[in-house]
Amino acid sequence: MTHIVREVEKPGSKLHKKETCEAVTIIETPPMVVVGVVGYVKTPRGLRTLGSVWAQHLSEEVKRRFYKHWCKSKKKAFTKYSKKLETEDGKNDIQLQLEKLKKYCTVIRVLAHTQIRKMKGLKQKKAHLMEIQVNGGTIAQKVDFAYGFFEKRIPVDAVFQKDEMIDITGVTKGKGFEGVVTRWGGTRLPRKTHRGLRKVA
Repeated sequence: MTHIVREVEKPGSKLHKKETCEAVTIIETPPMVVVGVVGYVKTPRGLRTLGSVWAQHLSEEVKRRFYKHWCKSKKKAFTKYSKKLETEDGKNDIQLQLEKLKKYCTVIRVLAHTQIRKMKGLKQKKAHLMEIQVNGGTIAQKVDFAYGFFEKRIPVDAVFQKDEMIDITGVTKGKGFEGVVTRWGGTRLPRKTHRGLRKVA
């Protein structure tokens, strides 16, 4: 966390057009990579996935997301899928899947992952994978738009402009000022302990 001095744009306020010092958090945002598309159909019980189409080449950081222990695994995730896409039958199968999404789906979302390697100072190697909804146009246009972005990088300035107000969601929840039991997962001491249970012995 740091601070900046900026000019306030707030008509009606006493600080309008004046400089003020504000607390800021600087968020590092390397480009995200689109690796798939998912289609949803509406049912009486809510949305249900109809199918998903993945890109041919997936980076190691997103493959790590599909394993609990990457080192112990054989690292074979998506190897058969990518081989299938090299054949003509595989390509036709993907086109049939996309046509099915265009015909039946009501909601289209792209699967995008973070490039965790470009984040300096993080020990994590496993990418965050998330769905981002595609809006605007017909369903067919949405599917074509999403498919056109496969394996391409989307920088943050393609989505947000300078001085724009946005809502953000964190990967983890902040717990505030906490003791050792919550913060580090230490064991609570026995009942008869003097001077507090939630301490390190």
